[in-house]
Amino acid sequence: MKLKTMILPGTTVTVNNPNDTYYRFEGIVQRISDGQVAVLFEGGNWDKLVTFKLTEVQEVELADPKAKGK
Repeated sequence: MKLKTMILPGTTVTVNNPNDTYYRFEGIVQRISDGQVAVLFEGGNWDKLVTFKLTEVQEVELADPKAKGK
């Protein structure tokens, strides 16, 4: 059974709404309020802060740096 994780500021998330311009983009949660989440996207020479419904994002499973090379 997979436990549902809690999204908090600092969590890396991906946009899971296929109708959104930012679909599959990954960003970092900056703030959460009233079912909305502000996600910061950074890329090269641009930064963009975009607000989504909490249901439109999901946490990214980050690789364990200690497991590298095993």
